[in-house]
Amino acid sequence: MTVQQDAPTGSGTQDLEVWIDQDLCTGDGICVQYAPEVFELDIDGLAYVKSSDDELLQEKGATTPVPLPLLQDVVDSAKECPGDCIHVRRVSDRVEVYGPEAA
Repeated sequence: MTVQQDAPTGSGTQDLEVWIDQDLCTGDGICVQYAPEVFELDIDGLAYVKSSDDELLQEKGATTPVPLPLLQDVVDSAKECPGDCIHVRRVSDRVEVYGPEAA
């Protein structure tokens, strides 16, 4: 199945960003297995997003862009996350398109 077939109607090629709710993170590291370019476990055992410069973003609610080539890996991370803590949303209107609050 292609990314476009998995994408909800209307998301198309719009810019997406991802963030992790560390309050719900279980530290399983599934997201890091799927997309190590986007996610990383920190010393506290929780997952965080990384900047495009590979810097760990530890601020609460920190977001990072989802590179199109990694979209399916990020979506799979959100779907498989046992803590339901990975949120992918459109940058333009901040509507969640993948994750626990997606319509």
